[in-house]
Amino acid sequence: MGSNDEVLRERLRWLRNEVAYLKSERDKVRSFQEYARNIRLKRAIERSLQVAIEACLDIGRRLIAREGFRYPEDNADVFRVLAEQGILPSDLLPRLIDMARFRNVIVHDYIRVDDAIVYGILQKRLGDFDRFARAVAAYLRRHRH
Repeated sequence: MGSNDEVLRERLRWLRNEVAYLKSERDKVRSFQEYARNIRLKRAIERSLQVAIEACLDIGRRLIAREGFRYPEDNADVFRVLAEQGILPSDLLPRLIDMARFRNVIVHDYIRVDDAIVYGILQKRLGDFDRFARAVAAYLRRHRH
C-alpha cells in the first residue's frame, strides 16, 4: 500500500473522530435556545464543522491528485470532480457543495454565521460526512495503489 493511501486513511479516521465529537455534542443539546446561549459550545461546534469540512476537502484533493482527475476550480468543485468520477453518489453532491459554501462563511465571513444554520447542520446533516467517508473508503478498497 502506498503512502498516499495511508494518508487518505488517516484523514478518514480524523474525519470520523471529528464527526463522533459533533454527534456527542448534538446528543447533549436539548434545544436551539440552549445551543444559542452557549457561546463556548457554539465556537466549538463551528470549529469542529470547519475541520470536518476541510478534512473532506483535503481527502478529495488528495484523491484527485492521486488519480489524475481534472483539477478542481474551487472547494465546491472538489466535490463535483469526485461525483463526476462516480466516487460520490449524485444525491450527496448538492449537500457537500452546501457544506463547502458554509465553510467559506465560517472562515471568511464569520460575522454572518447564523446559529440556526449551524444548529440545523448539527441536527440533520452529520450523516453527510458519514456518507462521504463511506464512499471514499469504498473507492479506496476498489482502487488500491
